[in-house]
Formats: sequence, C-alpha cells, structure tokens
Amino acid sequence: MAKDNLGPNIDESMVDTVLADDIDFQGTMRFNKSLMIKGRFEGKIEATGHLIVGPKAVINADVKAGVVTNYGQINGNVEGLERVELLHNAKLTGDIKTPDLIIETGCSFNGNCTMVPKQPSQTPQNQQTVKK
Repeated sequence: MAKDNLGPNIDESMVDTVLADDIDFQGTMRFNKSLMIKGRFEGKIEATGHLIVGPKAVINADVKAGVVTNYGQINGNVEGLERVELLHNAKLTGDIKTPDLIIETGCSFNGNCTMVPKQPSQTPQNQQTVKK
C-alpha cells in the first residue's frame, strides 16, 4: 500500500496505479492496492485499497475504500474503512462514514459524518475457525 500521508507534493512513485489527468471515465472501480485519480470519474468505487484523489480530480461517485485521501473534489458519500483525509483545499459534498477523520484547514466539507468503530483486520491470525 502507498505511504499513508503523501503530503501536498504527492510522490506518485509511492502509488501502485496512477490514472492521468486527461482520463475521464465512468463505471464501477474495484482495487485492493493504492490508486490515484488525477482526472474525472463518475460511478461507484468499492475498494479495500488506498484511494488518492489528486488536486485537480473531480469524482462524482459514492466511494468505499480502505483509506480515502482527498486533495481534489468528491461529490458523493464516502466510507473509509480505516480513515478519510481531506487535505490541502479538498472539497467533499456528501456524507462520511469512518473510524478516523482528518480535515485540514481550508478544506470544504458539506454533509454529515458518522464515526464508527474500526473493523478488525481480516488477516489469517485474526480469523477464527468454526468447527462443526
């Protein structure tokens, strides 16, 4: 997974996949590593990985991801399984559901926020075996 806080100068070499700013697409997106969107996206995002929304990106979608780091604009509800970050002048219009929230000064958030307990990791050492 990408470094958790990429800062205002985003180091794209730390991101598994980068979708360039000239890409404009629609649909349902699923991924389990890190993904940065620099262009436009409309649809639905269902992921366990780290979504990074670039400073000029516009996302019109409901988003569910492990970590959501927003530097751009999201119009839709956002669920961060681990954390949601609104950084460096980000805009979010929609509701947030997450166990951990970071909003930097200068960001815009219009919606409701529900703080939920962090779900335990589903790694093999945390999974329980049911015997019959």
